[in-house]
Amino acid sequence: MATKTNSLRLQKYLAEMGVCSRRTAEVLIRDGSIMVNGKIAQIGDKIEPGIDEVIYEGQRIRHRKQGQAVFALNKPKGFICSNDDPHNDRTVFDLIPKDYQSLRLFCAGRLDKESEGLVILTNDGDLANRLMHPSNLVVKRYQVSLKQPFPKKSIPKLIKGINYEGERMKVEKAALLGNQSNDASKEVDVQMHHGKKREIRNLFMVLGYDVKRLKRYQIGTFSIKGMPKGVGIILQKNEIQKLFKHENTL
Repeated sequence: MATKTNSLRLQKYLAEMGVCSRRTAEVLIRDGSIMVNGKIAQIGDKIEPGIDEVIYEGQRIRHRKQGQAVFALNKPKGFICSNDDPHNDRTVFDLIPKDYQSLRLFCAGRLDKESEGLVILTNDGDLANRLMHPSNLVVKRYQVSLKQPFPKKSIPKLIKGINYEGERMKVEKAALLGNQSNDASKEVDVQMHHGKKREIRNLFMVLGYDVKRLKRYQIGTFSIKGMPKGVGIILQKNEIQKLFKHENTL
């Protein structure tokens, strides 16, 4: 393997090529899922881009110089956040304009099939890790529509959280929306800077409320307000920075 001055750590190279984040790359390397020049890669390995052969899932990772791409999409219901799923025909990547479909993009934080709203697609593994890792406190905002009115007095239960299947489910902030009658509403705004699979749905379910609609409408201070469903835009530098900014509105 290369030891020249222009060599890169393998996990950094995988992130730059848009395969995954550095953190995920380390897991793949430890699992023996990455081959370099015909040998199973090890943590600490370095490669020379364009010269050393890197294999993942039987495919060679082809070196290409590409700039950072960050794509904000307003995901409709019925689409999954996956590059490939044999059980689902429609993925968020089908909604990307043809000009950008040649980029190796992946989701920086998923929404389940029945949820809608803001999804960030990028080829930048490090940026994706910054957005997804809870230690970075990136705030995601959701509008939750319920079948039953949610009482204002139960807001502290959302924030305190509950244990569900061995995991702690909670939100950081919550507030009622819409026409509030008797201090209750079917519309709730919640904020989180983490996010386990179906966490919001499970949290309300355990408390006795059925989620009719779940929409993520903002990350940081970047909002999809005015963006039609199924449409997205390439984010400019100032818009990317908004993903990591905070505001106190609840």
